[in-house]
Amino acid sequence: MEETSLRKRTGDQKSIQSNEPKTTSLQREVGLLSGICIIVGTIIGSGIFISPKSVLSNTEAVGPCLIIWAACGILATLGALCFAELGTMITKSGGEYPYLMEAFGPIPAYLFSWTSLFIIKPSSFAIICLSFSEYAAAPFYAGCKPPEIVVKCLAAAAIWLITMVNALSVRLGSYVQNVFTAAKLVIVAIIIISGLVLLAQGNTKNFENSFEGTKLSVGAIGLAFYNGLWAYDGWNQLNYITEELRNPFRNLPLAIIIGIPLVTGCYILMNVSYFTVMTATELLQSPAVAVTFGDRVLYPASWVVPLFVAFSTIGAANGTCFTAGRLVYVAGREGHMLKVLSYISVKRLTPAPAIIFYGIIATIYIIPGDINSLVNYFSFAAWFFYGLTVLGLIVMRFTRKDLERPIKVPILIPIVVTLVSVFLVLAPIISQPAWEYLYCVIFILSGIIFYFLLVHYKFRWAQKISRPLTIHLQMLMEVVPAEEAPE
Repeated sequence: MEETSLRKRTGDQKSIQSNEPKTTSLQREVGLLSGICIIVGTIIGSGIFISPKSVLSNTEAVGPCLIIWAACGILATLGALCFAELGTMITKSGGEYPYLMEAFGPIPAYLFSWTSLFIIKPSSFAIICLSFSEYAAAPFYAGCKPPEIVVKCLAAAAIWLITMVNALSVRLGSYVQNVFTAAKLVIVAIIIISGLVLLAQGNTKNFENSFEGTKLSVGAIGLAFYNGLWAYDGWNQLNYITEELRNPFRNLPLAIIIGIPLVTGCYILMNVSYFTVMTATELLQSPAVAVTFGDRVLYPASWVVPLFVAFSTIGAANGTCFTAGRLVYVAGREGHMLKVLSYISVKRLTPAPAIIFYGIIATIYIIPGDINSLVNYFSFAAWFFYGLTVLGLIVMRFTRKDLERPIKVPILIPIVVTLVSVFLVLAPIISQPAWEYLYCVIFILSGIIFYFLLVHYKFRWAQKISRPLTIHLQMLMEVVPAEEAPE
């Protein structure tokens, strides 16, 4: 997402523009329908196949579980509307980075970049690959949970397969993405249609007394939201292609208002489908929820479910690697990371060092972590910066009144999103403290040290230390600075 630059639309607007050279002009070819499809295709990935069990374990009943899924969809919609205002007001590339820079200055902006590089993006990649490995292994361990070593080895293999595909060829990575995006839409349709048929046949027993046994706490609600919102991650992506939208000031908010509720409807219907064949207890005991659903509904064709879920998760992981590799590349180019990470392969014309670096960090995460702890780790960091970014929107309503705002949401919306973000960050820590939150805070704050070393003071000794490594990698991987790469 970092590579997409939203350039100036008209000569007289006062929005903050990118200083990048205007070598080409993006065409406005994305209409309302395409914008909706981008939102749906970006959000639906591995989350809906792994989060239902975690959301239910924190709510303990069917009714609250479905309410959490709906509430997550509403929050994602409100957050996306806030980002739409920011994306049309500040049209620089870099995601949340330029928004935080304009609102709060360089240190919070750098900390976002630092956290994205080392926490948000790699942990997301690791979670998706662990999800793939659980579903890929499930058919071979019918009735029991696959061994942890098998799951982690499969996840590591998936990480490096995807890393190598994206390091070798941009075209190959794009082809893989297109094929597996279609696969995930197929499996979502199969599960929803099967569930609706079962409902029509009167399989509603598990929805009776759906709030019975509910034992909610503040921390449990926060953790339920963490897992539900993981499935909605990607809700903030459409504002990165504002310049390519036809009539963006109309189509951007409309695509958000239609697209994210459409995903919410799909997620709720998929959970309803699960509950038509499984009780809450059975769902919690299932090693892979969608596989159990397929075994009970689609037999003897139940093999279709783990196969297509595996395709779906591989597609999501490939998309994550494709965009996050570019994030590392941009950070290296801007001097926020080792310079060699901004180098490009001479033969393949891909940011190979950045992609391989990203694969290494993701592999490290799967060694000690499991899916639930990594989701909590990811969500804590992500919602800290989502909340801080939306708070920046509120701040700039008072400090940057001169900025043009083609899309302007009611002030109540960013206030609500900010307050919910504060709740999501603090509630699990206060009521159910865990080591991953402490590690996350320490790592985020450690970025301040590197900010002063690499960005503020630009100590020469730090560059000298990295120079031998840069020279060695140049020779080993045949990479050169981007400006020296052949066209």
